[in-house]
Amino acid sequence: MRVAVLGSGVIGTTVAYYLAQYGHEVTVIDRQHGPALETSYANAGEVSPGYSAPWAGPGIPIKAIKWMLMTHSPLVIWPLLDAAMWRWGWMMLANCTERAYRLNKSRMVPIAEYSRDCLRQLRADTGIAYDERTQGTLQLFRTHKQLDGIAKDLEILKEYDVPYEVLDRKGFTRVEPALALTQQKFVGALRLPNDETGDCYRFTQRLAELAQKRGVAFRFGARIESLTVAGDQVSGVRTDAAFVTADAYVCALGSYSPLLLKPLNIDLPVYPVKGYSLTVPITDAKQAPESTIMDETHKVAVTRLGDRIRVGGTAELAGYSLKLREGRRGTLEHVVTDLFPRGGDVKRAEFWCGLRPMTPDGTPVLGPTRYRNLYLATGHGTLGWTMAAGTGRVIADLISGRRPEISLDGLTIARYA
Repeated sequence: MRVAVLGSGVIGTTVAYYLAQYGHEVTVIDRQHGPALETSYANAGEVSPGYSAPWAGPGIPIKAIKWMLMTHSPLVIWPLLDAAMWRWGWMMLANCTERAYRLNKSRMVPIAEYSRDCLRQLRADTGIAYDERTQGTLQLFRTHKQLDGIAKDLEILKEYDVPYEVLDRKGFTRVEPALALTQQKFVGALRLPNDETGDCYRFTQRLAELAQKRGVAFRFGARIESLTVAGDQVSGVRTDAAFVTADAYVCALGSYSPLLLKPLNIDLPVYPVKGYSLTVPITDAKQAPESTIMDETHKVAVTRLGDRIRVGGTAELAGYSLKLREGRRGTLEHVVTDLFPRGGDVKRAEFWCGLRPMTPDGTPVLGPTRYRNLYLATGHGTLGWTMAAGTGRVIADLISGRRPEISLDGLTIARYA
């Protein structure tokens, strides 16, 4: 079967790899000059199934107001005359209930856990290397209220048999020795030992090379303009370079997916939430993180990637703007120097931003659409790297007529009907 994959980020490239593994003739189309040059380029580096949770939850509206009043705020909203943003916001508010939170998290954890297992198998099969580490994630709490608030998350982790540890200062400095210098700022931590870390950009670049060896054709520098339809199926992809036809099509365009799908009367509630990162060269390895640390107060992750520290976080609602704002850099610098003041040189850091494709319920949108040969692989938000391998395998199974190894209940666009 001929399959056209739209987008060469970590999701699109992983889908293409698995499709080629199943023997399909695959073409990947992207406007950039190479894979993983947009949202997948410099994310936080976490592969964190245990940390998979929707942003929408009980108390979030009140927390959001408090966050926006903080000096180093994890949330910034630029008021825009954008109906899509306001609609997405109202839908997110509707998910800020205990019932919705538990339902959405219960949908996210299985695909994230499955994806982690697929990534491990992929690593074993191919030997792919991408500054990976398998030392878990540590969520740090600065107040007892934050620590007490993890009770509902622990219930769901237990339900899905996800290992975890609740640690005191002695415990979290055992797994992250460099925190001994700043341990008094925190009251405790939640550790998810099965989580991993790695450079998403390096992974995607190397997986694209492996996919090419399997026959995948990458058409870079081709801007996708529209999809054409005939009856109940897509008949082709119009780009500024050529008209591409295939037997099946996969939309993996991240935040740009709704713009392509809207003319087809597919209403996909995905909205871009800008995230920022710093990539800091390590100056003292013993004073740098061993794996990933999440600062719960500022919602910023600090991750060890080889000889670099990746600092990623903040959420900015500003439409499709990619403007780098120095205030956000200040927040990231504050967190990494507050936790690891001797670990790296922030003056030499690379500052970057990307658009996370967020759904209002936090759950990705996978699988079939109203058109029988069009599939979706988008809406992963901050968890695209975490869920990439599992997403690729699921989409390849569906297109190949195989039954996916996990249930798609609650993961398809049908939940918004």
